[in-house]
Amino acid sequence: MADEHLSLRAEQVAQTRAALVTAGRRLFGAAGFAATSVEDIAREARVTTGALYHHFPTKAAVFEAVFEQLHGELLAASAAAAADASDAVELLVAGFGAFLDKVLEPDVQRIILTDAPAVLGLARFTELDERYAFAATVAALTAADESGLLQIDDPPTLARLLLGALTRAGLLIASSPEPAATRDAVAATLRTLLTGLARPSSG
Repeated sequence: MADEHLSLRAEQVAQTRAALVTAGRRLFGAAGFAATSVEDIAREARVTTGALYHHFPTKAAVFEAVFEQLHGELLAASAAAAADASDAVELLVAGFGAFLDKVLEPDVQRIILTDAPAVLGLARFTELDERYAFAATVAALTAADESGLLQIDDPPTLARLLLGALTRAGLLIASSPEPAATRDAVAATLRTLLTGLARPSSG
């Protein structure tokens, strides 16, 4: 009986936390971090502010949870887009393309690009950004090198540079008067950048 009670309590705690993150995602995406209050998030999640503070010490902590959830979604979208890639280079291109597609969505722009660096601080923003995409990017670059498609002497360093370029690409898209056209131009440039690393033919 005690175990059932603990299990039910744990489920309620998880549901409340999930409701707060969902509410934060909706409000931060629509209005931005600065214009969203703790009271707004609690009201949207249909809980008390006391319940919110039980799970998150600050509004910024809610934002960090939203950022991590959204990054997980972006990684899943990239993985799905790359699932049918014919080789490691196409896998990277497809994965990056999926990220650029998501950046076309205003709420993603606002959370990931506009607010996150300021709210989290650059060091934490970079840490979380790399936590979700770094290992997968290094693995793809290593596979491209080992298969002979590309010549990459230092996959971890190149992965960090490419992730930085993706963030910059997102900012270009977000500030563009023609976001879709900018997205396509950025994707083409990233492909050119990658294919420029092709291993020289021995013959």
